[in-house]
Amino acid sequence: MSNVRLGIDIGGSGIKGALIDLDKGDLVGERIKLDTPQPSVPEAVGQAVATVVRGFGYDGPVGIGFPSVVVAGEVSTAMNIDPAWIGANTIDVFASATGLEVAVVNDADAAALCEARYGVAQKQSGHVIVLTFGTGIGSGFLVDGHLVPNVELGMLELDGYAPAEVHFSAKARSREDLSWAEWGTRANRYLGHVARVFTPELIAISGGVARKWDMWHEYIDSALPVVRAARANNAGIIGAATLVG
Repeated sequence: MSNVRLGIDIGGSGIKGALIDLDKGDLVGERIKLDTPQPSVPEAVGQAVATVVRGFGYDGPVGIGFPSVVVAGEVSTAMNIDPAWIGANTIDVFASATGLEVAVVNDADAAALCEARYGVAQKQSGHVIVLTFGTGIGSGFLVDGHLVPNVELGMLELDGYAPAEVHFSAKARSREDLSWAEWGTRANRYLGHVARVFTPELIAISGGVARKWDMWHEYIDSALPVVRAARANNAGIIGAATLVG
């Protein structure tokens, strides 16, 4: 297959990569997943990405989703990655580590690109928000299918929590040992707030909790326009691959 590219999704706790068939938006074979190095400084994360690349024996261009605001490759926030990244150029770091051409966007933006091209946001007019619940809460914002980059809805304030992601993320569920019912009720509060502020036509859920959708989606208010992302927890990897294909 000639239209296959490598996508890598970097999170606060894990780094996932897979070969992607860009004609179909599907994984080719299995993913490779590594723990995000701690501390997650540029050199260490760069070497982890290089390890993923070598694991596939891949030598083409690589698309990468990164957990921060990324403007022209440069990192300007570091809520869920080491502060040493602030001011670093992701393209320089990952191109140097892998020896390959790379393209980098915010990780939730990558998930949104996937859903716009292959998933629930295809041909969807108006506002679509893709939320990735993980170490934090990432958000990809689409308007009539076009990405508005670096919209950080995890930074909203809600119920006295600023940023809201410290209380409403999947990491908060694990940290507080919440049941899925308890966390689903909490997530519903956050999703309702996002819907009131932005009145989207659709909110798509990605990230690790998308794999457990059946465990908690019943606690979401049925009036909210909330669905699981079509590519679930793989949306970030697939969307990253589209950057280079």
